[in-house]
Formats: sequence, C-alpha cells, structure tokens
Amino acid sequence: MVAIIVGEEGEEQQRFVVPVIYINHPLFMRLLKSAEEEFDFHYQKGPITIPCHVEEFRSIQGLIDRETNNLHHHHHHHLLCFWV
Repeated sequence: MVAIIVGEEGEEQQRFVVPVIYINHPLFMRLLKSAEEEFDFHYQKGPITIPCHVEEFRSIQGLIDRETNNLHHHHHHHLLCFWV
C-alpha cells in the first residue's frame, strides 16, 4: 500500500492509501506525471501529493479498482481451467 495526498491547491486535501499495483496503471501514471510537473519530487518529503480534485480522484480510483478486480477475477478463471 502507498499513502498519497490528493487535492488541488486551495481546496481541502485528503489522504488516501492505495494498492501498489496502482503505480503501473496508465490512469495513475498520468496523475503522477502531473504531480511531477507541478511539484519537484526531489525535494518532497512525506506522501506524494496528487494535484487533482478529490472527487475526480475517487472516480479514477473506481475505474482502476474495477479494472484490477476484473483482471484479478479473469486470472483466477484461467487458473481454474488448469486444475484437473
């Protein structure tokens, strides 16, 4: 799990804890890229801050969760095919 802070400048920020698998997801990678462009990661201490509206992040989080759950279920289906 990875702790992140989400929120645009001037709005209340929220802390989220997301699975490490998010880091490789294209949608999350875009969020990280925008954070990198807005903040200098070399000098940031603590959790990564994602400059995104909290509700927008929740929507993205839902998409990623659905995709990873479907992928996880899909892999189990294939594994069961090999059990005889």
